[in-house]
Amino acid sequence: MRLTRLAMMVRSLRFDPVALKALACERAIAQGAAAVRVTDALEDGATRQRLQASFERGDLATWRYDDAYAVRASDPRTLLADARSIICLAVAFATPPPQARPLTGRVSNYAWSEDYHRRVRALLENVAAIIDEAAGKSVTAIACDTKPLAERALAARAGLGWIGKHTNLIAQGSGSFVFLGEIVTSIALPPDAPLSKTCGSCTRCVGACPTGALRGDYTMDATLCISDLTQRTGGIPRALRPLIGTWVWGCDMCQEACPPTRRAPFAMDAKNEPASSEVAQPSLLGLLCLKSRDYDRFYRRTGMGWRGAAVLRRNAAVALGNALDRSAVAGLVRALVADPHPMVRSHAAWALGRIGAPGALDALTARRHAEPDADVCEEIDAALEPFAATAR
Repeated sequence: MRLTRLAMMVRSLRFDPVALKALACERAIAQGAAAVRVTDALEDGATRQRLQASFERGDLATWRYDDAYAVRASDPRTLLADARSIICLAVAFATPPPQARPLTGRVSNYAWSEDYHRRVRALLENVAAIIDEAAGKSVTAIACDTKPLAERALAARAGLGWIGKHTNLIAQGSGSFVFLGEIVTSIALPPDAPLSKTCGSCTRCVGACPTGALRGDYTMDATLCISDLTQRTGGIPRALRPLIGTWVWGCDMCQEACPPTRRAPFAMDAKNEPASSEVAQPSLLGLLCLKSRDYDRFYRRTGMGWRGAAVLRRNAAVALGNALDRSAVAGLVRALVADPHPMVRSHAAWALGRIGAPGALDALTARRHAEPDADVCEEIDAALEPFAATAR
């Protein structure tokens, strides 16, 4: 079988790391990467210590990471035993948000299109194939968020950008709305230098965070982050619910306030467009009664497609409570009475108490005597408590 032109070119580059790097970067850009850089695959002790310190503080308690994760994430050789170089890619995804409509939820920019893991993984696989072809065997391993690899630290070390005070990578020219991916290889490629940039005295992202998750020292308490709160599978702490606003998945507020991100152009790629207007800006009342079959139909292939319908219904209840619109009372009462998941009923009870309309309070009182779940009963009691003095 005759070799393709690309295969012949790759074979000729086997012993030319500079040309192989140039070809890999060229192919990555051609397939959608905004920027590509290379760094060495040495263990990163500073990153390991930073991760361990964040675990000790409890910053990532929702995800149950531990010191073993910190060791793996800071050493690329746990992904590929003879790793020598890492190709780091940034794929820009910023897309104009839809025009706001009443009683709709907000969705983070990254989550309303097809799940980025599939898209970025396909790009990584295509570029990795070039390197494997040059070596005549498999000499690569890829990562895209789902494997223990400190990708933001690696991207910064490679010169893709710098870590901002919101803890995201700020890619030069693209801002922080970028997906990251890595190709770890046992071939030594010429490394790029990191950028000598920081956020300086800017703290706009810190001031934009409603929950105080950002400390301003390039660390964050992720358990306070709205993105974390809307993705966890259990209940959202009562004190934090009012601060979530109408976000039903993720949060972009710190990044929207970031000057380099605000200045960056939108990524004009159809792959970043919302799967539908309902996915990008879902009706809160519609989301509150989302069925599993409709979840599979509308959300399964998006960035929201991994937590299940009950989490989105819970988030819709919180958003409706924050919208303070009495037209939502009937829908919240139906959720309080009929939703099969106690978590959703609990948050519907909170939302009804937050709205505080007479019909909402009557429904809470009536349900208190029929609700079989103790946690939901506790939420109902908490929702009614501020009105107890008035009732007397």
